[in-house]
Amino acid sequence: MSSALFQSIPAAWRNHPAFGLREGQLADLEDFLALEETSYPVLPPKAARFSALELTSPTNTRVVILGQDPYHGPGQAHGLCFSVSVGIPLPPSLRNIFKEWQADLGHLPPPNGNLERWARSGVLLLNSVLTVRQGEAQSHAGKGWETVVQGVLRVVVAQRHPILFLLWGAPARKLAEPLIQEPHGAFFSAHPSPLSAYRGFFGSRPFSRANAWLEERGQPPVDWALG
Repeated sequence: MSSALFQSIPAAWRNHPAFGLREGQLADLEDFLALEETSYPVLPPKAARFSALELTSPTNTRVVILGQDPYHGPGQAHGLCFSVSVGIPLPPSLRNIFKEWQADLGHLPPPNGNLERWARSGVLLLNSVLTVRQGEAQSHAGKGWETVVQGVLRVVVAQRHPILFLLWGAPARKLAEPLIQEPHGAFFSAHPSPLSAYRGFFGSRPFSRANAWLEERGQPPVDWALG
């Protein structure tokens, strides 16, 4: 039986041999989402759930930033981790990311919180869980998305060019670190949330360090500019 959820995963990802998942393996997740959608608002909208994979292909990926689950406030989530659409106020974690981004690279404050430009520059802005019930953080954790995301990460690691993982916080590290192997690498730090940013995220200089890491390996740097 055909799975609409499986088929909505961009072909460059789902058809890669390393992805390792078949349509039938997503049946439980698909059933769960269908039931949720009859009773609650589910974020982000269906059309945006795989935005990260649509904007950044496996061959174009140079840096991976792995978030947790999407923002659960109305209108916030649009399929890229930590990003919000134009016109949406900045959530606290994103404000802290921008503080570090300004301190690290010397940029002026960005005009909005939309990170699509990073995605188009080769930054895979992926969450560990790709949907959430509006108003309830982590409400879709443990329902099957982690299996899909691990498949995506396997495709990343199967690329021959060096890719750097920026893993902010213990959950991201736990999910991704076991899969990372040469020629790829990872930088670890605290999560940028207000609860932990002062424990090692501020001052970690992830953006300039990522570009230095890439250039040391003969790869083009990421254009971290926004605006």
